[in-house]
Amino acid sequence: MNTLTKKMTFSTALSDFKQLTKVGLSLSVVFSSIAGYLLAVETVDFKILAILTIGGYFMVGASNAFNQVIEKETDALMKRTMNRPLPTGRMSVNTALTIAIIFTILGIAMLYYINPKCALFGAISIFLYTCAYTPLKAVTPLTVFVGAIPGAIPFMLGWVAATNDFSIEPGTLFLIQFFWQFPHFWAIGWLQFDEYKKAGFNMLPMGKKDKGAIKQIILYTVVMIIVSILPVFKQTGEFWIYPITAITIFLLGALMLYYGIKLYKHQTDKIARQLMLSSVLYITLIQIIYVVDKFLH
Repeated sequence: MNTLTKKMTFSTALSDFKQLTKVGLSLSVVFSSIAGYLLAVETVDFKILAILTIGGYFMVGASNAFNQVIEKETDALMKRTMNRPLPTGRMSVNTALTIAIIFTILGIAMLYYINPKCALFGAISIFLYTCAYTPLKAVTPLTVFVGAIPGAIPFMLGWVAATNDFSIEPGTLFLIQFFWQFPHFWAIGWLQFDEYKKAGFNMLPMGKKDKGAIKQIILYTVVMIIVSILPVFKQTGEFWIYPITAITIFLLGALMLYYGIKLYKHQTDKIARQLMLSSVLYITLIQIIYVVDKFLH
């Protein structure tokens, strides 16, 4: 085997590994955990932060790998997923399962090193994503509610890592990310409606691409905004924010709401994409804003 072929083989294998563990998505989830950790600590323990980062990546990577093993056949039916390593045959199911199992063990072990509560939430997250959310996708649109639980764990996981405590503060962080996922995923469900249909998935709340689905998007966006500004009333324990922070977060939420209402009026994929992108902007910025606010206290 010449050097060029070796290089190509290695780069393909690395690319497949990244696709299997969804590195981009995993990093955004780890970002949430870091934000949750920074919100809770007085002084940053960089060793714990590094373990949380790597353990968090293993946790999400494991969930994604298990998901792709289960959905190998349906992934082959959709444009967005047909080039993943398993449907194309570039990677065997055994290799993917081995990676998933190793990642699960390493992820839970690293989170356990931080504290047992972290490991418990990490294990719950992998279990729900793999054993409930993934199989339910082909059964009911309610799968989004199930998937929102593991999806909301990372933000609060950071707080639990810092404090070894689960109370109102991480509970609030959980709710913020929990309610955020509905407009986010339903916007994706709108965009991918035909593709999902091919695979037998139905991700929209009423199973239809209609105004009923958009009403749900608007409702959950409003609930998300309310929960996100709750800390300004200082009823959420140690986690509180200044009024100016609450106003900033409200305005960011209003942008999502604007696209939700616009989608209700026009029902186009272009607006659904704008809503989806504004939701990514929202969750990224509010986590940064919370942390900045905390360090101004």
